Amino acid sequence: AVVSTQSTGNTKTMQRFEFHVFGKNTDHLPDTHVLDLSEDGYIKPHIDSVKFCGPLVSGISLLSDSVMRFQLDEQNYADILLPRLSLYVMSNDIRYLYTHEILPNPATLLDCNILRTRRITLMKRSKVS
Repeated sequence: AVVSTQSTGNTKTMQRFEFHVFGKNTDHLPDTHVLDLSEDGYIKPHIDSVKFCGPLVSGISLLSDSVMRFQLDEQNYADILLPRLSLYVMSNDIRYLYTHEILPNPATLLDCNILRTRRITLMKRSKVS
């Protein structure tokens, strides 16, 4: 899906998103990728392809809290809470060396169950250098 820029509100929101991630640098992909994940869905571990996007991968999590895992190997990983309406940016080692995934329901973080409902994420990526 692509975010409509017909709405002035959408345009202003996406401009703020792009400015917070990329600053005045306009070297990012023009399209916004929309991920729509059902309550029982999850995203498998992966590293975004270096063929299609550059050193910054960012997202705004909408509708629901979720838990993202960053994993270097079997022993080295971190589970991070992505609160509803949060912005995250992956760069450097996290971008290129660690896989990331959205854990299935219920995810446990610090002995608390995080129950995710439908998750929509707006993704922006920098261009390949």
